[in-house]
Amino acid sequence: MLYRYGKDNNGRPVKKAVVYTREEHLIPAYKIDPDAFKIVQRLKDNGYTAYIVGGAVRDLLIGKTPKDFDIVTDATPSKIKRIFRNSRIIGRRFRLVHVIFGLKIFEVSTFRSTIDGSVGNSFGTIDEDVMRRDFTINALYYDPILEQVIDYVGGVRDIKKSILRPVIPVDKIFVEDPVRMLRAIKYSSTTDCQMAWSLRRKIKHSAHLLSPVSPSRLTEEMLKIINSGHSFEIVSECLATDLYMYLQPSATAMMFNDPQFEKNYLINLKSLDELVSKDKDARLGKKLVFLIKDFILTLTDWKKEILNSSSVGEIYIKTWTECRNFVLPMNPQRTELEYAIRTSLREIGISIKLPKKVLSQPVSQKKDTAGKKKGSGRKKKSKKVNDAV
Repeated sequence: MLYRYGKDNNGRPVKKAVVYTREEHLIPAYKIDPDAFKIVQRLKDNGYTAYIVGGAVRDLLIGKTPKDFDIVTDATPSKIKRIFRNSRIIGRRFRLVHVIFGLKIFEVSTFRSTIDGSVGNSFGTIDEDVMRRDFTINALYYDPILEQVIDYVGGVRDIKKSILRPVIPVDKIFVEDPVRMLRAIKYSSTTDCQMAWSLRRKIKHSAHLLSPVSPSRLTEEMLKIINSGHSFEIVSECLATDLYMYLQPSATAMMFNDPQFEKNYLINLKSLDELVSKDKDARLGKKLVFLIKDFILTLTDWKKEILNSSSVGEIYIKTWTECRNFVLPMNPQRTELEYAIRTSLREIGISIKLPKKVLSQPVSQKKDTAGKKKGSGRKKKSKKVNDAV
């Protein structure tokens, strides 16, 4: 075991980080994405420091193969851009660089300072950058060239002990970014790292902080839950800590009022997790079915609706409107929600085979009794949200 030293205020050497060698961390070289390796190598060849950071290191240490490899460096975004022609700078205040290799995109960020807290945008050093990371298991740096894990906060020890421990003080971590509460539950469920009772209590008492979070961020987090393969565990814990009412308020209200609906909803999430484990690339619409199918059953007397086959178009439009409101504030891609609704109706016994112009008409555009449309507004393009993991 090696150590990285720094200096205290009096100039005396102090231990800053533990450095784990290949024999100690046992990360297999073949699990490192070769293009991520190239990025680190090229940054180093140009005189900069660079590491694989965060969730990728965590996954490597617990034996998983990371889906994404994020990289951090002391090079500024403009300097990174000069080194990699296959890159683009994104963001305005919090600037990052995306380095592109074919279909793969690698996020390369610059060390950030703690001068403005854990969400500031000033550049800093690795000693500061580590103190901005949310939890110790995500605050690890890996040098694939030297095959060393740099640990400033005891993250390797916490992974071995299966503990989820925050880096940022508990009285600040969720105030500065409320979405960290959702991440805490997700990490606990997907890594088997247990939260301390005090941390879980803090999350429950801070749940209201999610209220002003933008729908786009909540959509991103909800899609991560849907695609995680652990949605049952995550949603169950979100319900227990009062977070789910901000992710899916309509579903939460119905579960509160009807224990049977809650039971069915959670059973459907288990089926969703089975689908993801078998086919992780299944389209989002197939996954959304498990969130809306039991809600659709509550909308009407479907036996009577099936007998009135002439109203199929009207049934679809009304069902789409209700489902769209049901999943708010999540805003999935419209075509995927349409697919989920048609699939759910088909399971009931109603086959939707409508012209494209009917399937894509705005929800506000209704038909009168003569079958003519009221209003002539054009369809607005809905913002697409990537099927994030």
